[in-house]
Amino acid sequence: MSAKAYLSVSPEVKKALASGKPVVALESTIITHGMPYPQNLEMANNVEAVIRKHGAVPATIAIMDGRFCVGVSGEDLERLALEGGKAAKASRRDVSALLVKGEIAGTTVATTMQIAALAGIHVFATGGIGGVHRGAEETFDISADLEELGRTPVCVVCAGAKSILDIGKTLEVLETNGVPVLGYGTDEFPAFWARKSGHKVDHRFDEVAGIAKVVAMQIDLGLGGVLVANPIPEADALDPAAIEARIAEAIRGAEQEGVSRKDLTPFLLKRIFELTDGKSLVSNIALVENNAMVAAQIAVAMAARATPRPAVRRA
Repeated sequence: MSAKAYLSVSPEVKKALASGKPVVALESTIITHGMPYPQNLEMANNVEAVIRKHGAVPATIAIMDGRFCVGVSGEDLERLALEGGKAAKASRRDVSALLVKGEIAGTTVATTMQIAALAGIHVFATGGIGGVHRGAEETFDISADLEELGRTPVCVVCAGAKSILDIGKTLEVLETNGVPVLGYGTDEFPAFWARKSGHKVDHRFDEVAGIAKVVAMQIDLGLGGVLVANPIPEADALDPAAIEARIAEAIRGAEQEGVSRKDLTPFLLKRIFELTDGKSLVSNIALVENNAMVAAQIAVAMAARATPRPAVRRA
């Protein structure tokens, strides 16, 4: 039995894919583990609305009831939001067990890429990618997102890597895995809540058409994924020094409580939310919506490139 036997695609997404319309995949761990209810449901609906506004079809992805679900909406989306942190967090290693057990799971960047590619979707909007955790030289805590980007032909639009990570080492691993990091309107890799990290991107593009060409070329050549770094809007960015201080405090708290592995990121995000009096959540929502807009524009540009032009009749 092939992996597609476990794939359930909503009628809207299936119709869009069949007709060559632009589709943008969305992860679901941001719903289950990224923010509390009801903000998570409101955010999910708003992000989908942004994608529609810019001419593409949204496809929220999750694992539910023993299936890869693409285009989760309505009651299922609310069910996912209500489940929240009680849901599993599905990375590549968890997929088979979760399908067998029939559990509800939010999909990480890695698993969302895997399922999106299976469904034939090549553009994906997220908040920030996972990466190399601080202290990884001792813990070896490196996100599966980085390896997935090296092998799965999906364009991931993000606001960089969460600044709770070691961004320099994250970029080194991306380079090792052959992942091109494209800056949209920026020469510098963003740091999620902050627009700059002090690290350069591989290539800068100021128009989505150029990014769409790179993604199409990457797919044609079988070279894996593309990472598009899209900085948080300036009005919503947090002060880099202030957020770094809060991150350091949150990391100390995690160490004291013995939090590690896949529980670490949700713990840190929750603690940073508390330490910033909720400002980190406001910024998080703003950057996800901004990434959704850019992803929709890239998907539209790719769909336009794939549509054959009508023949010109000669007199």
